[in-house]
Amino acid sequence: MNVTLRQLQVFVAVSDTLHFTRAADSLHLSQSSVSTQIRELEECLGFRLFDRHTRMLRLTEAGSEILPLARKAVADLESVIGSSAQIKTLRRGRVSMAVASVQAALVVPRVVREFTDANPGIKVVIHDVPQDVVLTMVRAGEVDFGLGTASGSRHDLGVRRLWGEVFVAVLPPGHPLTRQPRLTWRDLQDAPVIGPSSDNPVREQLDFALAREGISLSRLYEVSLPLTMVGMVEGGLGIGVMTISIAKVAQALDLVLRPVTAPTIEREVSLLFHPDRSLSPAAQTLCDLIHARRAELAPREGEPVRRAVAMG
Repeated sequence: MNVTLRQLQVFVAVSDTLHFTRAADSLHLSQSSVSTQIRELEECLGFRLFDRHTRMLRLTEAGSEILPLARKAVADLESVIGSSAQIKTLRRGRVSMAVASVQAALVVPRVVREFTDANPGIKVVIHDVPQDVVLTMVRAGEVDFGLGTASGSRHDLGVRRLWGEVFVAVLPPGHPLTRQPRLTWRDLQDAPVIGPSSDNPVREQLDFALAREGISLSRLYEVSLPLTMVGMVEGGLGIGVMTISIAKVAQALDLVLRPVTAPTIEREVSLLFHPDRSLSPAAQTLCDLIHARRAELAPREGEPVRRAVAMG
C-alpha cells in the first residue's frame, strides 16, 4: 500500500486539531473516514502516529518527527496540482517556437499578439532563425514547434500545412527584365541569381520542381536569410529568387517583383512538430490559432505582384 496525498492531508489536519471530529469537519469528511485514513497511514508507515486516550489525542514521538515532512509533502503536492490546473487552463506556461526569419518578422507578430492578449500568463519565446535551423531545432526538441518549410527528402517531422507561397523574381529598378510583366524560369537560366543556400528546404523544393522541367539556375550567390538576398539585389549583385513573403520588404527598398511561371512553383509553409513529443496545452492552443488564422496570415500573392508590375 502506498501513502496517498489524502492520508497526509488527514494526518496534518488531525495533528493541528488533535481531534478527529474537528479534523473531519475541516476536510469535509466523516469521522469514520478520518479514522480509517489515519489507521491505513499507520499501517503503511509501520508505527503509530497518535496516542489515543478517552478524552485526549496526542502525537507520538514518531508522529512529531514526520509531521514537518508531511506538511512539506502536502504543500508541494498541492502546489503541483495548482500549477497543473493553471497550465491546463492557460493561466501560466511557456511556448517556444522556431520560425523562419521572414515569417518571424511579418507573420508571427499578428497571431502572437492575439494569443498573448487572450492568455497574458503565457510567455512566448520566438527563435527567428534560418529555415534549415528551424528543422534542426524541432528535431532536437529545443522548441515546442516550428513554422516553416519541411524537407522533401526527410519525412521525420509531423507536418500541419498552412499555406503555399509562390516564387517570384526580385529585381533592381532599371533591370532589363523589369520591362516584362512576368517572367519564366527559362528567362532566369543564364542570369546571375541570388537564392537560398543548398541546405535550405525551400531551395530543395525549388530545385526539385525545376528539375522536372529540365531547368537549372546559375546561382552566383547563395544566402541563408532572405533579408540578405534583398540587400544584395539592392546592391546590384543579381536577381533574387524568393517567395512572395518577401514582397513587403522588397517593395520598401523600391525593388521590383515579377511573377515567374512555366511552371508556377510554390513552397509550402507548415507547422512542424517532433513526432515523439506532445504539445503543452499552451503550445497546442497557439498552433490551433495559427492554423485557424492561416488564410489571414498567408501573404496575398496577387496584390503585391500586381502592384509591382504596375510600378515597373
